[in-house]
Amino acid sequence: MHNLVIDVGNTNSKIAVFKSRTLVSFESVPKLDTRRIAALLEQYQIDCATVSSVNEEEVDVKELLRANSRYFEFSTQINPGIKNNYKTPDTLGLDRWAKVIAAYQLYPGEDCLIIDAGTCITYDLLYGDASYDGGSISLGLQMRFQALNHYTERLPLVKKPAPDEVIPEGIDTFTAIQHGVLQGAVHEVAGFITKPFTNNNKIKVLITGGDAPFFLNQLKGYKFAEQVIHEPYLVLKGLNEVIAFEYVQKN
Repeated sequence: MHNLVIDVGNTNSKIAVFKSRTLVSFESVPKLDTRRIAALLEQYQIDCATVSSVNEEEVDVKELLRANSRYFEFSTQINPGIKNNYKTPDTLGLDRWAKVIAAYQLYPGEDCLIIDAGTCITYDLLYGDASYDGGSISLGLQMRFQALNHYTERLPLVKKPAPDEVIPEGIDTFTAIQHGVLQGAVHEVAGFITKPFTNNNKIKVLITGGDAPFFLNQLKGYKFAEQVIHEPYLVLKGLNEVIAFEYVQKN
């Protein structure tokens, strides 16, 4: 059975095809194209599909999927067994919930701190007893650079460096912005990891998102570094688990 899952993010949309739990196709695009979706539906003879969207509803895409596959509408009401203690589940981002579902399946019985370093940086903690209380939402790297430029008269807009670049010392205005934003974000991420790690040095730290490679590089010297696992397809894996769960429930 082939499943098609789509994660519509703030910056890009990710499209993946799974055969059971094996990822067989992945692409990231700035805008969804129904022609490309139709081609994937035909190429892989897609059986089931679902979509997670953080912004406006992708009506055309969903109609195409409904007409050519068994489509499962994803919401936070879909729950494979997690104790969701989030006070406002209707406002919980679908991408965050998909990541929690993925961690629940990938690391059963483990405490998991899930970090998504994308447009925003989000932190979610799933406990080993399958309880989830929520987490934190912070500014992503590019958003921090843009905010400095937008809310000041004279500070320039600085772009993100490559993931493997060294954070420069702040010897002029340009590098001072780089150092402040990048080193500040690294300290933030390290701080969010340190607290649960201090209580449980076996905690799994799952990091995903476009800026994950930068943080992985910067966190190498920390004592918790061996606990940090790069999961670039975490949202997509969670969506695939949603299909598996819903398929069983409805058959």
